Amino acid sequence: MNKETEKRLLSSLVLIPFALFFIIKGSFFFNFFIFVCFLITLFEWYQMSKKKTYFLLGFFFLIFSFYTVFFLRNDYYGFSLFLIVLLTCVSTDIGGYVFGKVFKGPKLIKISPNKTYAGMLGGFFLSIILNNIFLSYDHLLKINNLNFTTEIFILIILISLVSQIGDLTISYFKRLSKIKNTGKIIPGHGGLLDRIDGMIFAFPFTYFIFKIF
Repeated sequence: MNKETEKRLLSSLVLIPFALFFIIKGSFFFNFFIFVCFLITLFEWYQMSKKKTYFLLGFFFLIFSFYTVFFLRNDYYGFSLFLIVLLTCVSTDIGGYVFGKVFKGPKLIKISPNKTYAGMLGGFFLSIILNNIFLSYDHLLKINNLNFTTEIFILIILISLVSQIGDLTISYFKRLSKIKNTGKIIPGHGGLLDRIDGMIFAFPFTYFIFKIF
Protein backbone atom coordinates (compact mmCIF):
# COMPACT_ATOMS: atom_id res chain seq x y z
CA MET A 1 0.00 0.00 0.00
CA ASN A 2 1.56 3.33 -1.08
CA LYS A 3 1.53 6.51 1.01
CA GLU A 4 -1.21 8.14 -1.05
CA THR A 5 -3.55 5.20 -0.51
CA GLU A 6 -2.74 5.19 3.21
CA LYS A 7 -3.65 8.89 3.44
CA ARG A 8 -6.94 8.29 1.61
CA LEU A 9 -7.81 5.39 3.90
CA LEU A 10 -6.95 7.22 7.14
CA SER A 11 -8.82 10.35 6.04
CA SER A 12 -11.89 8.25 5.21
CA LEU A 13 -11.78 6.46 8.57
CA VAL A 14 -11.86 9.84 10.32
CA LEU A 15 -14.29 11.70 8.05
CA ILE A 16 -16.98 9.05 7.53
CA PRO A 17 -17.94 8.67 11.25
CA PHE A 18 -17.66 12.45 11.66
CA ALA A 19 -20.02 13.13 8.76
CA LEU A 20 -22.43 10.36 9.78
CA PHE A 21 -22.79 11.90 13.24
CA PHE A 22 -24.12 15.17 11.80
CA ILE A 23 -26.23 13.46 9.15
CA ILE A 24 -27.98 11.07 11.55
CA LYS A 25 -28.27 13.69 14.31
CA GLY A 26 -30.11 16.03 11.96
CA SER A 27 -31.71 19.30 13.04
CA PHE A 28 -29.31 22.14 13.89
CA PHE A 29 -26.29 19.81 13.76
CA PHE A 30 -26.91 18.78 10.16
CA ASN A 31 -27.84 22.31 9.05
CA PHE A 32 -24.63 23.69 10.53
CA PHE A 33 -22.57 20.87 8.99
CA ILE A 34 -24.05 21.30 5.51
CA PHE A 35 -23.63 25.10 5.67
CA VAL A 36 -19.93 24.74 6.50
CA CYS A 37 -19.54 22.25 3.64
CA PHE A 38 -21.30 24.68 1.33
CA LEU A 39 -18.95 27.54 2.25
CA ILE A 40 -15.85 25.38 1.75
CA THR A 41 -17.12 24.07 -1.59
CA LEU A 42 -18.04 27.57 -2.74
CA PHE A 43 -14.59 28.87 -1.81
CA GLU A 44 -12.88 26.04 -3.71
CA TRP A 45 -15.06 26.69 -6.75
CA TYR A 46 -14.22 30.41 -6.52
CA GLN A 47 -10.50 29.69 -6.34
CA MET A 48 -10.77 27.40 -9.34
CA SER A 49 -12.99 29.50 -11.60
CA LYS A 50 -12.84 33.13 -10.40
CA LYS A 51 -11.48 34.36 -13.74
CA LYS A 52 -13.65 32.11 -15.87
CA THR A 53 -16.92 32.90 -17.64
CA TYR A 54 -18.65 29.91 -16.03
CA PHE A 55 -18.04 31.03 -12.43
CA LEU A 56 -21.55 32.42 -11.86
CA LEU A 57 -23.21 29.39 -13.43
CA GLY A 58 -21.34 27.13 -11.01
CA PHE A 59 -22.09 29.48 -8.11
CA PHE A 60 -25.86 29.30 -8.63
CA PHE A 61 -25.71 25.58 -9.32
CA LEU A 62 -23.97 24.96 -5.97
CA ILE A 63 -26.63 26.98 -4.15
CA PHE A 64 -29.37 24.86 -5.73
CA SER A 65 -27.44 21.63 -5.19
CA PHE A 66 -26.98 22.23 -1.47
CA TYR A 67 -30.62 23.26 -1.17
CA THR A 68 -31.64 19.84 -2.50
CA VAL A 69 -29.34 18.19 0.08
CA PHE A 70 -31.02 20.21 2.83
CA PHE A 71 -34.52 19.45 1.51
CA LEU A 72 -34.10 15.69 1.18
CA ARG A 73 -32.44 15.32 4.59
CA ASN A 74 -35.14 17.28 6.37
CA ASP A 75 -38.13 15.75 4.59
CA TYR A 76 -39.47 12.62 6.33
CA TYR A 77 -40.15 10.76 3.08
CA GLY A 78 -37.01 12.12 1.41
CA PHE A 79 -34.59 10.99 4.11
CA SER A 80 -34.48 7.42 2.78
CA LEU A 81 -33.62 8.78 -0.65
CA PHE A 82 -31.01 11.06 0.92
CA LEU A 83 -29.27 8.02 2.43
CA ILE A 84 -29.51 6.09 -0.83
CA VAL A 85 -27.88 8.98 -2.73
CA LEU A 86 -25.15 9.29 -0.11
CA LEU A 87 -24.42 5.56 -0.05
CA THR A 88 -24.56 5.29 -3.83
CA CYS A 89 -22.11 8.16 -4.39
CA VAL A 90 -19.67 6.89 -1.76
CA SER A 91 -19.82 3.29 -3.01
CA THR A 92 -19.48 4.49 -6.61
CA ASP A 93 -16.27 6.32 -5.66
CA ILE A 94 -14.90 3.36 -3.68
CA GLY A 95 -15.90 0.81 -6.31
CA GLY A 96 -14.40 2.92 -9.07
CA TYR A 97 -11.13 3.38 -7.19
CA VAL A 98 -10.73 -0.26 -6.09
CA PHE A 99 -11.83 -1.92 -9.33
CA GLY A 100 -9.79 0.56 -11.34
CA LYS A 101 -6.66 -0.20 -9.31
CA VAL A 102 -7.15 -3.97 -9.33
CA PHE A 103 -8.36 -4.63 -12.89
CA LYS A 104 -6.91 -1.54 -14.64
CA GLY A 105 -7.79 -2.02 -18.33
CA PRO A 106 -8.64 0.60 -20.98
CA LYS A 107 -9.09 4.22 -19.98
CA LEU A 108 -12.58 5.68 -19.91
CA ILE A 109 -11.95 9.26 -21.05
CA LYS A 110 -9.04 11.68 -21.53
CA ILE A 111 -10.58 14.31 -19.24
CA SER A 112 -9.82 12.10 -16.24
CA PRO A 113 -6.96 9.73 -17.17
CA ASN A 114 -7.29 7.65 -13.97
CA LYS A 115 -10.85 6.56 -14.83
CA THR A 116 -11.24 3.13 -16.43
CA TYR A 117 -14.13 1.04 -17.73
CA ALA A 118 -13.42 -1.46 -14.94
CA GLY A 119 -13.75 1.34 -12.39
CA MET A 120 -17.03 2.52 -13.91
CA LEU A 121 -18.53 -0.97 -13.73
CA GLY A 122 -17.11 -1.43 -10.22
CA GLY A 123 -18.92 1.71 -9.11
CA PHE A 124 -22.25 0.35 -10.37
CA PHE A 125 -21.62 -3.07 -8.85
CA LEU A 126 -20.68 -1.87 -5.36
CA SER A 127 -23.57 0.62 -5.31
CA ILE A 128 -26.08 -2.15 -5.96
CA ILE A 129 -24.58 -4.50 -3.37
CA LEU A 130 -24.30 -1.95 -0.54
CA ASN A 131 -27.74 -0.45 -1.16
CA ASN A 132 -29.26 -3.91 -1.14
CA ILE A 133 -27.70 -4.52 2.28
CA PHE A 134 -28.74 -1.07 3.53
CA LEU A 135 -32.37 -1.44 2.46
CA SER A 136 -32.53 -4.80 4.20
CA TYR A 137 -31.72 -3.15 7.54
CA ASP A 138 -32.88 0.47 7.14
CA HIS A 139 -35.68 -0.18 9.66
CA LEU A 140 -33.00 -0.12 12.36
CA LEU A 141 -32.60 3.62 11.70
CA LYS A 142 -36.35 4.09 12.23
CA ILE A 143 -36.88 5.80 8.90
CA ASN A 144 -39.41 5.39 6.13
CA ASN A 145 -38.65 1.90 4.81
CA LEU A 146 -38.02 1.24 1.14
CA ASN A 147 -37.77 -2.17 -0.47
CA PHE A 148 -35.18 -3.14 -3.06
CA THR A 149 -37.62 -3.10 -5.96
CA THR A 150 -36.94 -2.88 -9.69
CA GLU A 151 -37.65 0.86 -9.52
CA ILE A 152 -35.11 1.34 -6.71
CA PHE A 153 -32.57 -0.77 -8.61
CA ILE A 154 -32.96 1.47 -11.68
CA LEU A 155 -32.77 4.59 -9.51
CA ILE A 156 -29.50 3.42 -7.94
CA ILE A 157 -28.01 2.78 -11.39
CA LEU A 158 -29.08 6.26 -12.53
CA ILE A 159 -27.75 7.96 -9.39
CA SER A 160 -24.42 6.14 -9.80
CA LEU A 161 -24.29 7.21 -13.44
CA VAL A 162 -25.06 10.85 -12.60
CA SER A 163 -22.44 10.73 -9.83
CA GLN A 164 -19.81 9.52 -12.28
CA ILE A 165 -20.82 12.19 -14.80
CA GLY A 166 -20.50 14.78 -12.03
CA ASP A 167 -17.02 13.49 -11.22
CA LEU A 168 -15.99 13.82 -14.87
CA THR A 169 -17.58 17.28 -15.13
CA ILE A 170 -15.54 18.66 -12.22
CA SER A 171 -12.46 16.93 -13.66
CA TYR A 172 -13.11 18.83 -16.90
CA PHE A 173 -13.24 22.16 -15.06
CA LYS A 174 -10.07 21.27 -13.14
CA ARG A 175 -8.41 20.53 -16.44
CA LEU A 176 -9.48 23.94 -17.77
CA SER A 177 -8.01 25.55 -14.66
CA LYS A 178 -4.85 23.42 -14.97
CA ILE A 179 -5.04 22.08 -11.42
CA LYS A 180 -4.97 18.53 -10.06
CA ASN A 181 -7.15 19.07 -6.96
CA THR A 182 -9.64 21.75 -5.92
CA GLY A 183 -7.92 22.12 -2.53
CA LYS A 184 -5.81 20.47 0.16
CA ILE A 185 -8.26 20.25 3.06
CA ILE A 186 -8.53 16.43 3.00
CA PRO A 187 -5.20 14.54 3.03
CA GLY A 188 -5.01 12.02 0.20
CA HIS A 189 -8.21 13.31 -1.39
CA GLY A 190 -7.55 16.98 -2.11
CA GLY A 191 -10.35 19.48 -1.64
CA LEU A 192 -13.89 18.94 -0.43
CA LEU A 193 -15.17 19.52 -3.96
CA ASP A 194 -12.93 16.67 -5.13
CA ARG A 195 -14.72 14.41 -2.68
CA ILE A 196 -18.32 15.48 -3.29
CA ASP A 197 -18.14 16.21 -7.02
CA GLY A 198 -20.55 13.37 -7.79
CA MET A 199 -22.91 14.22 -4.94
CA ILE A 200 -23.52 17.81 -6.03
CA PHE A 201 -25.01 16.41 -9.25
CA ALA A 202 -26.68 13.32 -7.79
CA PHE A 203 -28.70 15.19 -5.15
CA PRO A 204 -30.41 17.61 -7.58
CA PHE A 205 -31.17 14.67 -9.90
CA THR A 206 -32.77 12.71 -7.05
CA TYR A 207 -34.63 15.82 -5.88
CA PHE A 208 -36.35 16.07 -9.28
CA ILE A 209 -37.18 12.35 -9.22
CA PHE A 210 -38.67 12.80 -5.73
CA LYS A 211 -40.72 15.81 -6.82
CA ILE A 212 -42.02 14.13 -9.97
CA PHE A 213 -42.83 10.66 -8.61
